[in-house]
Amino acid sequence: MLKYALKRILLMLTTLFIITFICFVLIRMLPTPSLPPDDPHTESILQRREALGYNKPYIIQFGIFLKSVLTRWDWGLSEGRYFGQEVAEVFRQKLPITILVNVYSIVLSIPIGIALGIFAALRKNRAADHIISTVTMIAISVPSFVYAFLVQYLFCYRLSLFPMVVNVENGYFTSGAFWSMLPAVISLSLGVIAGFTRVTRAELTEVLTSEFMLLARTKGLTRTQATVR
Repeated sequence: MLKYALKRILLMLTTLFIITFICFVLIRMLPTPSLPPDDPHTESILQRREALGYNKPYIIQFGIFLKSVLTRWDWGLSEGRYFGQEVAEVFRQKLPITILVNVYSIVLSIPIGIALGIFAALRKNRAADHIISTVTMIAISVPSFVYAFLVQYLFCYRLSLFPMVVNVENGYFTSGAFWSMLPAVISLSLGVIAGFTRVTRAELTEVLTSEFMLLARTKGLTRTQATVR
């Protein structure tokens, strides 16, 4: 058992290393962003670029990056929207809201997905089942960032139902903060709901034709009672 666990952990770390290296190289292949000459952080970023070996091969740059992260927890300075800020500090600021949005999306997705799956299974091969199955396949096939764009455009920009950005000035668990998170929650939930719906429908469809379900019906349970139990 210990050997198997160590093997899985090693495989996980190897996969993480490969994914990190691929992402690192792809990002470094992008054009280097120009820096505003009048910004006080420009000089420090230029010095950091030189220390990180921007003019050296990618493998050497990746080694420098890993050494900085593992020895000093130094993820570098942001050169984008959060220009001049420590990347680790940006991570720390964004992590709580990211976790909260994902928790809300899971809490929303599970009951809706299971309910739709049960509804489709109970109406197998009927119009409702075909509609739910078709919508489910489309929802699974579309990435969440596409939903994010559509939700922002339709509900935030065109209809003005939600704010464009998350507002947590008064705390993470206020009604205003939750309302501002809904666009992101909806975007993340659609694919998850579709996944739960498909799995629940498939499993329940198989169970409904099982012998123990027939036995439960013959013993006096209604179809609703047998299905729920």
